[in-house]
Amino acid sequence: MDMMQNPKIFKRTDLWREGEWLDLWSVVHFFSGSLIGLGFYFLHVGAFAGVMLALTLLIAYEMWERLMQMEETFANGCMDVVVGMFSFLLTFFMLAPLLSGAVLLCVFGFVLGVDTVMSVFGWRASQKAAALKKRMRARLQKHFGSIVKRRF
Repeated sequence: MDMMQNPKIFKRTDLWREGEWLDLWSVVHFFSGSLIGLGFYFLHVGAFAGVMLALTLLIAYEMWERLMQMEETFANGCMDVVVGMFSFLLTFFMLAPLLSGAVLLCVFGFVLGVDTVMSVFGWRASQKAAALKKRMRARLQKHFGSIVKRRF
């Protein structure tokens, strides 16, 4: 196996690293499911249609992550959908009915803000990790290239 392609050499250890099943991104998916639940309840989307639409949106987002070649395990992607659906169901059927229109909108705004801030911080951490990985690969390639030249 080519040492430069070995994923174990460049394993992320930061707070936003991808976990096998759950990770900090799972919290973002939890808030996203809650946002869908609050939004659908506010828009008076029916229960069956809301569940089907929420499931479709969450699965579509995971498919988009795959298309964008985001690094995560299949199990983690499945758990992202499960966590999002859990929070959607909890919010749509239990929390949102307890809130009045104005309070519901305030809660929606707060959750949207928290979800957005967490997503931005997570995205920036992922971009920094990708840049570091690229620099380390280049440095390692240069180091191994100089060793090969010295041998011959």
